Amino acid sequence: MGNKTRIMIEGTVVAALALALSLIPVSIGSSFSISLGMIPLVIYAFRRGFKPAILAAFIWGLLHFPTGQVYYLSVVQVLIEYPIAFTFAGFAGLYADKVQQALLVQDQKTARVAIVEGTLVGTVARYFWHFVAGVAFWGSYALWGLNPWIFSFVMNGLSGLATALVTIVITVIIAEKMPSLFLPKDEKFSVKKVNQ
Repeated sequence: MGNKTRIMIEGTVVAALALALSLIPVSIGSSFSISLGMIPLVIYAFRRGFKPAILAAFIWGLLHFPTGQVYYLSVVQVLIEYPIAFTFAGFAGLYADKVQQALLVQDQKTARVAIVEGTLVGTVARYFWHFVAGVAFWGSYALWGLNPWIFSFVMNGLSGLATALVTIVITVIIAEKMPSLFLPKDEKFSVKKVNQ
């Protein structure tokens, strides 16, 4: 099996795992939730990098359709909240090199910082689109008659922050206990690569 095929299969499995974890009820009402699916997606993003992470995140978004996990108001809203928003979670992959290089030289402090930064980038990128959809499409459902901008910012902001914190804590623990999970064997990791 070629390396590209292996990476794609791995990404598809990660997307399915992310969806399965997303089904665990960690929500308060319909507006606040913690997306546990970000955990495997972010780990995969740090393991495989930007492009594979974007593809896996896109698949994760699409998997909501056959499983009936889609809240539908309009076609544009659905496109923004599922294929687009989830795809942007893959932006965590921009930090893959930093995480891998730090783990390779056993620099836990730098690895933790890169994990925090990458997770925040992926989470903010994803929840930005949920915020946009909240303003444009869910505003009439805002609790207590709040302004749609404020309601969407507060609810999506709190959901994004809680998701990021849970993802950071678990990913840091996994990186410290199993750093090899972030360093795939099919890559040629060496000190030379780190110093280049």
